[in-house]
Amino acid sequence: MSNEHTPLLAHGVCGLSADNAVCGIGASEGTGEANTPNAVPRKLNTFFGVIVPTVLSMFSIVLFLRTGFVVGHAGLLQGLVMLLVAYTIISLTILSICAISTNGAVQGGGAYFMISRSLGPEFGGSIGLMFFLAKVCACGVYVLGLVEALLDIFGQDPASSSVFRVLPQGYWYTVLYSSIVLLLVLMVCLVGAHIFARTSFLILLVVTISLLSIYISPLALTTPLKFLITHQGPGNQTLTYNASYTGFNGTTLKDNLGSGYTVDYSTGKVMSFATVFAVMFTSCTGIMAGANMSGELKNPSAAIPKGTIIAVLYTFIVYVLLFILASSTCERTLLAQDYGFFQRINIWPPFVTIGIYCSALSAAMCSLIGASRILHALALDQLFGFPLAPAAITSSSGNPWVAVLYTWGLAQCVVFAGQLNAIAGLVTVFYLLAYAAVDLACLALEWASAPNFSFHPSFTCFTCLPVFTRPTFQVFSWHTCLLGILSCLVMMFVINPVYSSASIVLLLLLLLFLHYRSPTSSWGYISQALIFHQVRKYLLMLDVRKDHVKFWRPQVLLMVANPRSSCQLINFVNQLKKGGLFVLGHVKLGDLDTLPSDPVQQQYNFWLSLVDKLGVKAFVDLTLSPSVRQGTQHLLRITGLGGMKPNTLVLGFYDSCTPEDYFLQDPAFCESKGSGGDDFGVDLPSLQAHFPPVRHLESPRWLTSEEYVGIISDAIKMSKNVCLGRYFFQLQGEGMGTKMDGAARIIDVWPLNLLQPSSTSAASVDVCSLFLLQMACVLNMASRWRHARMRIFLCVEAESSDQGWVVKEETYRELLRKLRIRASIKIVPWDSVVQLYGQKQTQDPELEGLTKPAQALSEDFQSAVNRMLMEHSAEAAVRFLYLPRPPAHSSQSHKYLSQLEAVTYGLGPTLLIHGLTPVTCTEL
Repeated sequence: MSNEHTPLLAHGVCGLSADNAVCGIGASEGTGEANTPNAVPRKLNTFFGVIVPTVLSMFSIVLFLRTGFVVGHAGLLQGLVMLLVAYTIISLTILSICAISTNGAVQGGGAYFMISRSLGPEFGGSIGLMFFLAKVCACGVYVLGLVEALLDIFGQDPASSSVFRVLPQGYWYTVLYSSIVLLLVLMVCLVGAHIFARTSFLILLVVTISLLSIYISPLALTTPLKFLITHQGPGNQTLTYNASYTGFNGTTLKDNLGSGYTVDYSTGKVMSFATVFAVMFTSCTGIMAGANMSGELKNPSAAIPKGTIIAVLYTFIVYVLLFILASSTCERTLLAQDYGFFQRINIWPPFVTIGIYCSALSAAMCSLIGASRILHALALDQLFGFPLAPAAITSSSGNPWVAVLYTWGLAQCVVFAGQLNAIAGLVTVFYLLAYAAVDLACLALEWASAPNFSFHPSFTCFTCLPVFTRPTFQVFSWHTCLLGILSCLVMMFVINPVYSSASIVLLLLLLLFLHYRSPTSSWGYISQALIFHQVRKYLLMLDVRKDHVKFWRPQVLLMVANPRSSCQLINFVNQLKKGGLFVLGHVKLGDLDTLPSDPVQQQYNFWLSLVDKLGVKAFVDLTLSPSVRQGTQHLLRITGLGGMKPNTLVLGFYDSCTPEDYFLQDPAFCESKGSGGDDFGVDLPSLQAHFPPVRHLESPRWLTSEEYVGIISDAIKMSKNVCLGRYFFQLQGEGMGTKMDGAARIIDVWPLNLLQPSSTSAASVDVCSLFLLQMACVLNMASRWRHARMRIFLCVEAESSDQGWVVKEETYRELLRKLRIRASIKIVPWDSVVQLYGQKQTQDPELEGLTKPAQALSEDFQSAVNRMLMEHSAEAAVRFLYLPRPPAHSSQSHKYLSQLEAVTYGLGPTLLIHGLTPVTCTEL
């Protein structure tokens, strides 16, 4: 086999070991950059690449400037509840992140990469873009927080407590200072992520020293302190508050246990649980900082879970201790009215000031770098086309500087909000939606039961798990994923229903855009895995022993020799199936023993592309066989599964007519429509070349008349209904782009065996006749035939003395009423035709004792039947005729086909049907 020696990992996946992981920054499976020799080596380990950026992102501005805000408004108890809720949500998401990141090589883009490779391009692209926007907004929040801290020290506001009043204040000044800080962040990020990662360690040391000074200060400051706090109120009035620092005090702790929501002095709005939680949750949005650096990590599958869990545990302990410390030592007024109260109660205030500046600056840089990596990954995957194409450009060192500039420009727009608290709710909603998507990705993978993501839950230390488990991190289940999704969605609407609704609408719009844009990918679609899982389950439930006539529907196997001459019939049967199974079958002549490989496997893509072009809802089943008859037997036996198996065989008519080439008539198959390839590499010229030209009049036939009739006999023996379609190349309006309501169409049904007039009295209500009626009724329900008129023709001997045809007509009308079939009944006298039936009937001596259909009918009788059909059904769009049972002896096959050809000659689209299945029911 030619493909036996192809690479084991063919989709840009990194090597199995850390030493072999050479994927470049932001490399994408779709680009193949992972395998290029110029790929940028990964340099960061767990500590520098995951723990440090995650800790700094989670500390951010909330640690120093919003701890008092949370405790002052919500109180210690509700503050701890908020902390527990927030960390529960992110912990559930972390379990999903760890599971996905340890199930394969994680490349550039972090969370976006994980979601897109798990849920496909539509979900991945839409959630990735929203996560990018969340990171951009978070960058703006951190920059505004830094400017707020700067103005608290150096602002000229008369209400400020600072002694260094050198910076003018106001909305536009805030925007100006934010822009300058953001420009500084841009300069650092353009240098590259590696330098920032090394620098961030020093920043973490500074922040840690600041934290230690906060914890030590209450031990050093043993005497209470009084503070006078002033704010600029409405109408240029100055608001003054008396606040106290009591040191560790039981009364202070008791007073701070309950909530005390009041007006926020920065926004002038009354706070609530939701608004305070929105601000507090921004401290928890850094859990993916390590995942977003996946393009720079040496071993992301091991570093992301370990580093993220350690960072989250560390920050949780720090926040709990700070909440307890603040509520035990400071009165509520000090907490609620001074964001920077830690500076007031510190043994050396510059410690806190330096910590604020460092944490805010590092969080802003981390957000800008993380957002640019996501944007770079989106650009590499080409999901949004030209607008993001420049973001794929990188420097010689691998830094996506254009993506950094894009991100900086959007962050610059965010700082026009002017206040940190004003956009905290939007940031939190975006992050919660992204976290819910990560949980959804993991839930979908688990529910799909894919072999590459299958495990037995084992709540043990993940470091001790065997390396061959999939994924290696197993401390999660579908319960944690589902709980994470619900928690995120509930908290979104608790925080801000308007932002939540708008973000979900935006997500749906992005989903629709990417769905209709139909981006190609080789990532694998989780939808296909889920569909497979559900279809298998329901196929097992679809028990053939429970079939009932009331719910019968056509399940069709249409045998196609050459689609060039059969497309109209394919389109018609697509209308006739009524939501049932529709399979296009084709037999490739050959013997596998004499061939080096199976030629059928390479043909499936062409047939599936044909199905896409025609717009029909059909499956394709191909087989290799020495003869068409044997191949059809194979397909009738093995096509479908369980209760989804064909019950009706449809064949094109066997005659000597020269077929027409449908590919030359339909614009969809013409070069003028463009020859671009589809998602699976089949372009229009290849499709045209694959199917051979239609058969010419002198061309040899691959199928003999005996073999054709034998196929019909085989199907009847296998209890399959049989339909023969003739002249369907004349049928108009069945194409995919055709709009027709069928108001001018007529469906004619001749439910009698016209080739056996002697049996018409009983045959009008036999199983085959009722099957004809049901098939016509099914067609009448199809979208393009819904308004067509249906006529039923009853052939009677009007000159008969017993006048039994009157009773027959009334009986038939009553039958139609019981069957709820709306149709008009036409009485056709055919006395002259019946008289010709008895003339010159000869029976071959060799066929005595065989069935009547083997009887040779006179040419006059056949012509008379044809004239009768032409006279009464000339204006019909399609005709349903009774197909007699084929002869038992193969020597009569040619005569049998000659009779059918003579009777249907020149009629137009005609379907001859032999039904064996009871399909009608008069009971409810």
